[in-house]
Amino acid sequence: MSEASVVERYRNLIAYRAGYLPRDIRAVDDFLDDLSKIVAKRKAKKKKLRSPAVRALQQLIELDGIVRMYVTQMLREPQQKHTIYTIDGMLHALDEIVETAPAFNPNPALLNNFPVSSLFTYMMMTPGGEAAFRNTQFNGAIRVVLQEWCAYLDSAASRYVLTTDRDGWLSQPAYQMNQLFQFVIPDQSKPHWGFPSFNAYFHREIKSEFRPLAGPRNPKVVVSANDGTVVKISRNIKKIDDFWLKGEPYSLINMLNGHKYVDRFVGGDVFQSFLSGADYHRWHAPVDGVVRHAEIVDGLMFSDAESAGSDPTAATYSQQYETSVNTRGLVFIESKTVGLVCVMPIGITEISSVTINVKKGDRLKKGAELGYFSYGGSSMALIFERGAIDHFTVSEPAPGSQNIDNGEPVFVNAQIAVAK
Repeated sequence: MSEASVVERYRNLIAYRAGYLPRDIRAVDDFLDDLSKIVAKRKAKKKKLRSPAVRALQQLIELDGIVRMYVTQMLREPQQKHTIYTIDGMLHALDEIVETAPAFNPNPALLNNFPVSSLFTYMMMTPGGEAAFRNTQFNGAIRVVLQEWCAYLDSAASRYVLTTDRDGWLSQPAYQMNQLFQFVIPDQSKPHWGFPSFNAYFHREIKSEFRPLAGPRNPKVVVSANDGTVVKISRNIKKIDDFWLKGEPYSLINMLNGHKYVDRFVGGDVFQSFLSGADYHRWHAPVDGVVRHAEIVDGLMFSDAESAGSDPTAATYSQQYETSVNTRGLVFIESKTVGLVCVMPIGITEISSVTINVKKGDRLKKGAELGYFSYGGSSMALIFERGAIDHFTVSEPAPGSQNIDNGEPVFVNAQIAVAK
């Protein structure tokens, strides 16, 4: 591809559109240059892979000829030349990342704190990469690597980036960029301000006064489950549809993983929003009700809807595509006023870890916390039964908009719809 084509593809990656990759692609190149030097030093010293998950990925690539074919192809196709563009180099890069916490950069254009997305950026732009990241075995092995990294980010060892130094997550630039004044900080007098891990910082709690609950006594008021921006509002959703194509690719049977409640949502509505890296990453109940079922559906982590072709609407096709294929949670809440509602948190990039804190039978008040995302990119879909919603009180981006990812902002506990 030409340099202009590479930049265009980069700007259409969902991780870029969601703000998880740097605004300037040169920051990715700089990151890959630095990572290549680290990998070269590791290989020169003949360092062995430390991570059990990365060693398992190595074994999969060696033993599964189809996986090795796709991976070899995706590493040979990028024009960028780095030591990481070999199987051994990629494995050593992942081995380094799983014991490294994301770094902060005070320059927003150069902020590059999603290292796995950066590592895979050019690989995902290739036909081999598109195939590899949709391969069940390869995807499953990558998931285990990310789970291992999540465990590291849950540990005290990850706190070294939680400092007030200029490149720390508690610095004045980071404080302003992430609006930390809105969040609960355990104890600023303690090291790392009392956060026990990097992930604890990432899914930190927000002060209730900054997210007041709309219509607390009006059961017809439906509130946002999360902070984010509106991606799409679709009505009359089909049970099964071609979710990988342009248009309206919501497919209930795939979104809900064939659950017994699928038929109750046919003809209903989907409200989707996505979260930036700086957003509040806990999510709450949009209605009062009883939890009927809650589960995690394992799926893809790094996959764009490239089969849809060029995406002039800034990756909205991928946003909708990911409701059917990505790792996601399903929390079904039965409301006396709104009927059955499915809250679907979706992992997009990096760890893609969804944690659900409620279980079947729990009685919830609107605004109650349901769970949180660990480090990484994320999206949220709310699914309503046919006829449950009278009208939505927020708007999706205009049809054909070139800035679909810059939809109307929504905030957890704020009104988004009114039930009939």
